This record gives sequence, C-alpha cells and structure tokens, in this order.
Amino acid sequence: AFAVRSYAFVKYIIWNPVKTAYVLFSTNHQRQLLSKQHQKKQRPPISEHLSWEERLADVVTPLWRLNYDKQLEVKQKRQETILSQLYGHLNGDLRSSCIKVQPNFPILSILPSPVQNGYRNKSTFSVNKGVDGNPKTVGFYVGTARSNNIVCVNGDHLLNMPEKHKLVARCYQNFLRLSPLEPCLLFHTGGHWREITIRTNAWGHTMAIVYFHPQTLCPDEVNEHKAALVDYFTTGLGSVCQLDSLFFQESTMTRCSHEESPYQLLHGVPYIYEEILGFKFRISPDAFFQVNQAAAEVLYRTVRDLCTPTYHNATQTTQGGGTLLDVCCGTGAIGIITSPRVNQILGIELVEQAVQDARHNADLNNVHNCEFKSGKAEVVLPGLMKELSSIQSGLTAVVNPARAGLHYRVVRALRNHSAIRRLVYVSCKPEGEAMRNFRELCCAPDSQKKLSGEAFTPTLAVPVDMFPHTPHCELVLLFER
Repeated sequence: AFAVRSYAFVKYIIWNPVKTAYVLFSTNHQRQLLSKQHQKKQRPPISEHLSWEERLADVVTPLWRLNYDKQLEVKQKRQETILSQLYGHLNGDLRSSCIKVQPNFPILSILPSPVQNGYRNKSTFSVNKGVDGNPKTVGFYVGTARSNNIVCVNGDHLLNMPEKHKLVARCYQNFLRLSPLEPCLLFHTGGHWREITIRTNAWGHTMAIVYFHPQTLCPDEVNEHKAALVDYFTTGLGSVCQLDSLFFQESTMTRCSHEESPYQLLHGVPYIYEEILGFKFRISPDAFFQVNQAAAEVLYRTVRDLCTPTYHNATQTTQGGGTLLDVCCGTGAIGIITSPRVNQILGIELVEQAVQDARHNADLNNVHNCEFKSGKAEVVLPGLMKELSSIQSGLTAVVNPARAGLHYRVVRALRNHSAIRRLVYVSCKPEGEAMRNFRELCCAPDSQKKLSGEAFTPTLAVPVDMFPHTPHCELVLLFER
C-alpha cells in the first residue's frame, strides 16, 4: 500500500525568484536568455582540502555523506518542488502571492530502492590522465574540459559501484599500461584505447565493451591488438574477471550505434540475461535497461499497477483487457511484464537492436500478445494512431522517454487520440523537457500546436528511487481524462 501525503502549494513561487520567474512569468525571449544564464552557472569550487576520492564521490554520488533516510527526504522535497511548478503552470492564476491552494493530485511517499550500495548493473569508465599524470588511468572525471583541469580518478571507493565493475576497470587499466598503444584522450591528438563499459546481472554474469579509435592502423594491426585484449582477459591477468562476454567497437565518433559500427564479439556469449518480476530479459551491448535491477522491480510493478488499476490477481475475474501502447519501450520490459493483464501490447522503440531484444524477450517468456515496431516515435506513432482509430475504449499509453522527453509530434498524437483515457509517464528528469510534455498534455486545446484533443489531468505522482547516493530518481505520473 502506498502512503499518501497531502501538500499545500503557493501559487506565486518565491523560494527562487529568478529561476521561477523565467519558468513561470517571462516572455519567450526572456525565458531563453534567463535559461542560458542558468546553464552558464558554474559548479561550486572544489575544496582543496578534500582528497581526490572525496572530490570524485561529490561529483558522482553527491548525497553519499547522508544516511539513506535523509537522502529520501531530500529527493521527496525535490519532487514536490518540481510538481508544485507543474501545478502552478496548470492552475493558470499566478497573480496572487499569498493564496495557498491544495493540489488536485496526491504525491505519494518516495518508494526506496531495496539495495543502496553497489546497485549499478552498467558502468562506463573513462580513460585520461590520473592524479599522478599517467594518461592510462581508468576511472571517472573530476574537473571539466572547458576549464582544462580534468583529472581521472579511480572509482574503487564509490558506493554505487559493484565490486565486479571495479575489478574489471582495474584490470583494463593494467592492460592499457601493458599495451604499446597510447590512449585516445582527444580524437585529433591520436591514440587508440578509449573507455570501457561493464554490464552485469543479478547472477554476476559480466559483459565488457571496449571502445577503440583505429586512427591510421590497418585492419591487421587492429586485429593484433584485439587478440592481445582477448588473451589478457581470458588467459592473462584479466582472467580473474571471468568475463562472460567481451565486445570491441571501433569508432571514430564519440558515440555510435551498432548499425553505424557493429559491436564485435571477441569472446564468450553475445548476450547476458536479467530477471524482473519473474520475466527474463536479454541484454545486448547497447540495449537500454534500468541500471538498478532491484529498484527496477519496484518501478515496473508501480507502472504495471497504474496501467491496469483494477487487476488484482490471476485467480479472480477482474476488469482487464484492452490495449497498452508502450512508447520508448526499450527491450520491452514494461509491456511484457504487463502483458498478462491486457489483450494487446504495441511497443515503439528507436534502437533496432533493442526491438530485436524485445521480440526475443516476448518469445523467451511465451508472451504472444506483444508487437514491437522500430523507428522514431514521432514518425511511427502518428501512423499507428490511424490504425488504432477504430478503438473507442480500453486504450492506455505508457511512455518512458530519455531525458530529452517526448517529441512534440508524439505528445500531439497521444493528446489527440480520444480513446486514450489513461497515460502513465515515467520520467528520469521531470524538471527538464518532460515538463513541456506535461504542460502540452494538460493545457487547453491549442490550434497553433494542433492540440485538439481533450486535456489530460494529473491524478497521481509516485517518485521511485532508482539511484541511491545521487539526487536523481524516477517520477511516475498518472494522467487521466
């Protein structure tokens, strides 16, 4: 059972007048200027008396000094602030600074992560100059490129990192220091070895992905160094890592997809698997999956229950059925977990490999009522909505976008389909572009934006802590109409 808290909100937000002025009151031009001013805010100076380990912990896990109950309190207050801003937008009357109003939707107490330490199942370690000046140091950055003061610090002390990730990172650093090739710190200055991504599952199976800039090396030369990498991690000092999968990606870009530059399997199996709420999921090198498996169960259970509110258990006749539209579905986790409660799942995902994983995951779990489509949601969804035009009721949508939020065409398609009466929005950054999505889902009809459908109303907010020791959490918002 959820614990419900009631809160009073002030219409005229006064605790940060500059920030809320540009959010709530400014013209478009003023908003852009003030927003840019905020983006240029400098981070607080790093205290010289702190150790490098403390400085890194303050960057990666800013709440690490607080006990977990205090961390949850900080996050709860942050979500309340964000939601009060949303309520201010939707309420419309912001002229009075003294009238207190009750929100028309409850904010539940934040759901804690079952695991607080070593919870990450995916970590990417960078390569750069360390505290001692060695350019073959594997860890995380303190400082910024703009200030030209980057120092790479080992992450062995970070509370959110599992021991296996730390072990693989240490071994990769040792391999780099044995290799005759230089690291690639800046693309234009040469060098080859780049960062390493490590993925693990609840059973301890481990996948490592090494990124490499070929520069002017010929294929035979690259193959020679790939072989050295394999030897190190299979029969050399790195064999202690017991890697189940070792991938290699050659790239001349900062980031690129499998389609742009294929992940090359150098050793082991092509996938690892994770289990959530009794369902198994295949994890490929670049597929999205929640970084905290234990908390993901809390999140997905919450989302499933909000998508199918009247379903209690499989032994009772309940009001189930209908169609669930899963936008930004990733490897299909939400849809597959919800599949026993609905007639049909329709998923949309940009990353083709993730769609292949989703289809495989449906087969793996003997789920036969799921269909997954690949492509940009803003391109696929409007056409799909035409196919769904015959559905007059029983259509629920769930969206789980990246930090950039939903494309305006996706919001328009969801808003204008009258059969969608219930929409669950999962946001990892509700104060960002997602806020624009919330407003466009709930605002009055707007002919200029082609928002003709009936407005949604937020009816429930559930924060879920997926990232202990950091200020971040997932916010699940239920919209209805």
